[in-house]
Amino acid sequence: MLAAAAQVAQENAEAVTHLPIPPVGFGIVGFGVLVGLLLVTYAFRSVGTRH
Repeated sequence: MLAAAAQVAQENAEAVTHLPIPPVGFGIVGFGVLVGLLLVTYAFRSVGTRH
């Protein structure tokens, strides 16, 4: 049983990586999300001083 599983894994050992965007795009998107969160945080910077 284990030998059969190893044989199937060896036959399908070809790694396929089809990314929807280039790797640098993930960095750009992540940076954009973090900048957006920074702007949201900055927008609420004085909420605590009003109460």
